Amino acid sequence: MKTIRDLDISGKRILIRVDFNVPMNEQGEITDDLRIRTVLPTIQYALEQKAKVILASHMGRPKGQRVEKYSLAPVASYLSSLLDKPVQLAQDCVGSEAESAVASMNNGDIVLLENLRFHAEEQANDPTFAQQLAALTDVYINDAFAVSHRAHASVTGIPANCAEKAAGLLLDKEMSYFHRSVDEPQRPLVAIVGGAKVSGKLEALTNMLNKVDCLLIGGAMANTFLKSQGSSVGASKVEDDLLDNARQLLVDAKEKGVKVYLPVDVIAAERFVPDAVCKQVTVQDIPDNWMALDIGPASVICFSEVLADAKTIIWNGPMGAFEMDAYARGTMALAHTVASAHALSITGGGDSNAAVRLSGEAENISYMSTGGGAFLMLMEGKELPGVKALEE
Repeated sequence: MKTIRDLDISGKRILIRVDFNVPMNEQGEITDDLRIRTVLPTIQYALEQKAKVILASHMGRPKGQRVEKYSLAPVASYLSSLLDKPVQLAQDCVGSEAESAVASMNNGDIVLLENLRFHAEEQANDPTFAQQLAALTDVYINDAFAVSHRAHASVTGIPANCAEKAAGLLLDKEMSYFHRSVDEPQRPLVAIVGGAKVSGKLEALTNMLNKVDCLLIGGAMANTFLKSQGSSVGASKVEDDLLDNARQLLVDAKEKGVKVYLPVDVIAAERFVPDAVCKQVTVQDIPDNWMALDIGPASVICFSEVLADAKTIIWNGPMGAFEMDAYARGTMALAHTVASAHALSITGGGDSNAAVRLSGEAENISYMSTGGGAFLMLMEGKELPGVKALEE
């Protein structure tokens, strides 16, 4: 896969697919600029090469309609302040307004196209829409790892219509770190998988059995595995239709020599509210009408001992309902453990990254991936459509 550094982009129109789908408050102010800052190196490199920089992104879910609260106008203004240079917002991403904005560009100028998802054709990967976007540029660069698992017009359609194409510096970095952690890891390789549902991560868990040395399972999804092994998990969230799958996965892990660790104790509560009465119990002693909402201190010690020997750690999904302080201790403790481990550590997914930032350990994690769905697809052993489109 080529990167932007492998192409001659001087004086050329270069369309960079970015992910500027950033959170904003009701006043239209950006509350987390991570997705903007992570693509600055690619944008700045293109500017240094005197390219005409065209940026394309989506925002929210406007469902193919022009919805003003999803306009990229605040992003254009914010990016302009970061770069200390004007960023023109085209009033549309295709058609005469977009064409006119691009046609008037000089070398070193930046135009941000309006929200791609104001057109339903973007998510439908409409070939005509992709051709309209491709007509705006000489070179296509994908620097939006977070949407590279989606076969949308701006992700797979444009490169199909563009002779010169490559990865941006962020996408290249994402793929490099994943390759280092999964395909050629220093061992032992330990994967931590949590979150709400087994169903969303079953393929990833199955594939990772061929990669990892140890697997730590927490979060609500652990309840399904615990119940499959005979534990009564009270009123905890369980996917009863996947009990056989969970049981089989543990059998397969044993046959492959992969050690799987489940929680041995939990923080259980009668109700899923911040001020509910809660207590630490073993996984065999969860009261009938109570639910497990976090891993307990004994599980933290067990998991931490496994992580102490790790040389590579991949983490996707929290250990409990960390948004509530009463059920955040397990996830926070694990974040501190991962951060202090003598290992290459990579987190992926919005919840995992949010938990790490909440713990104050973000600077001590080797790499925090910008894409949850894309990260999970790689864990499933699948090729990202957006990456494949650059290689063809």
